[in-house]
Amino acid sequence: MRPLLLHLARFGLPIILSTGMATLGEVERALGVIAFGYLREATARPTLADFSNILQEREAWVQLQSKVTLLHCTTEYPAVPHSINLKAMATLRSAFGLPVGFSDHSAGFHIAVAAAALGAVVIEKHFTMDRSLPGPDHRASLEPDELATMIECIRDVERAMGDGRKVSRGGRNRKSQRGPAQSGRGGEDREGRAFQPRTMSRPRDPAMACRRSITGSISGAPRTAIMRG
Repeated sequence: MRPLLLHLARFGLPIILSTGMATLGEVERALGVIAFGYLREATARPTLADFSNILQEREAWVQLQSKVTLLHCTTEYPAVPHSINLKAMATLRSAFGLPVGFSDHSAGFHIAVAAAALGAVVIEKHFTMDRSLPGPDHRASLEPDELATMIECIRDVERAMGDGRKVSRGGRNRKSQRGPAQSGRGGEDREGRAFQPRTMSRPRDPAMACRRSITGSISGAPRTAIMRG
């Protein structure tokens, strides 16, 4: 695999790297190969140490962050939900600081939509003209109408994520008769004035104590990469 990654990186083009059955250590070593290909002359004959050492250079990470997207993937066809581990996308993002997406081998497309809500910037999904065709990939693939629906759902998720500000989304002319709603952060009232929340006393009702504010963002607009099954 190292010669292939090195050859591809020497073109200087963006790379989408599916991590499949790889450990974090193996992903790191693959990134070292790619960084070497981006930064060193094509005539260089690298050693394993060269691949490791280049990751100590700041420019290596500048190149990787601008050109490489990692895909979390479960290498099963089809992948059952309990094996997918979508939270591993956050692990990859935290470990390497690179854009992260999801290579989906599950049946249907609902898990791909969930991945988009968790911040996937690329969704890879196999598609086929007929799921009954022989071969392992077809069973985990979408037919054309399903693929179109998946893309539409992902775009809806992208729009629904919003900007994270807690403001009224009601009618434009409706004005509140009360003060701004309380939250864990500052924000704006319905007239756009900034405010800071007041400290609230502990609620007596235990059910009220279970309320939590949930925020999230997608670092980039989800793209849909498709692979014929």
